Amino acid sequence: MSINEFMCDCNIIHQDVVDNTLKKMPKQSLFDNLAEFFKIIGDPTRTKILFALDQNEMCVCDIANVLGMTKSSISHQLATLKKSGIVKSRRDGKEVYYTLDDEHIKQVFEVGIEHIEHKNETENKI
Repeated sequence: MSINEFMCDCNIIHQDVVDNTLKKMPKQSLFDNLAEFFKIIGDPTRTKILFALDQNEMCVCDIANVLGMTKSSISHQLATLKKSGIVKSRRDGKEVYYTLDDEHIKQVFEVGIEHIEHKNETENKI
């Protein structure tokens, strides 16, 4: 497979396609925020935390136990996730419980897992 295989040889601009896409193009800030969102959830420790929270509401101690990490390291990661609006917390007495922030986060996470699992199954059949 040569590098040129993916290059466009045509000299024709499909102006209707270009105009349609430009009309729908969001502001740069949306792309910046989306990239930041994926960067934050792109950390393996944070994805494990998200997996745990996708299963159950959990406190820091529970998450630390599941992941085999310290409460301090989990708290640090949860602070990043909370600041970014990916997880939320609720207090019950002295305990603080964490969940995924909303259904959108749950869907993005679960679709990501489904995509990777499907891709792995497809690659293993080849």
